[in-house]
Amino acid sequence: MRVLILGATGGIGVLLVGRAVADGHTVVVYARSPEKLPQNLRDSSQIIIRKGQLTDAESLSDALQDVDAVLSALGPAVSRGPFHPRGEPLAHAYSLIIKVMKERGVSRLIALGTPSIKDPHDKHSLVMSTIVSGVATFASTAYKDVVAIGETICREGDTIDWSIVRVPLLNSGSNESFIAGYVGDGQTTTSLTRIAFVAFVLQELTKKEWVKARPLVTSP
Repeated sequence: MRVLILGATGGIGVLLVGRAVADGHTVVVYARSPEKLPQNLRDSSQIIIRKGQLTDAESLSDALQDVDAVLSALGPAVSRGPFHPRGEPLAHAYSLIIKVMKERGVSRLIALGTPSIKDPHDKHSLVMSTIVSGVATFASTAYKDVVAIGETICREGDTIDWSIVRVPLLNSGSNESFIAGYVGDGQTTTSLTRIAFVAFVLQELTKKEWVKARPLVTSP
């Protein structure tokens, strides 16, 4: 497939680009600073680099030409949590992304989310509620943006086959195994390796088991 990856120069994004290439996909990297991508990836014949902002509809449209799916690792930077900009900038970016996807006839979106985005299938979990409450208290602007991302994708992605991959606390472990379910289901946990997130996204890209769904994906 030809996939466009957003957030490609971040920690998760770099892993996602590398694994997508290894799986044989052609990857379009759309980034504000594509030079941050590791040199070995920039030199790959399977990677097409497009420089642009998330607010630039024309550049986004050019990048989305002939694309089969959009994979997004966009999310508030953990280090900037309390200092994330006001006004839900990422949610507004998704609104434009979805609009341009519709114009280009791109119907598949797999996006990063967190348990701050609720799902009707979730059950009560004291541990997860505590984590989400902590984020809402100490990183309120980031929390509001993540919640707005979920609302925007669900509301405006009516003709899009979207999946919101909600992740708990991320770590740099090497275990690629994962569990996909919902908060409080007795199976999911409170942590996930970044490489397992990547493994889930690329599996979901081909299997399409969680279309129009918001699974919580965690390590076993």
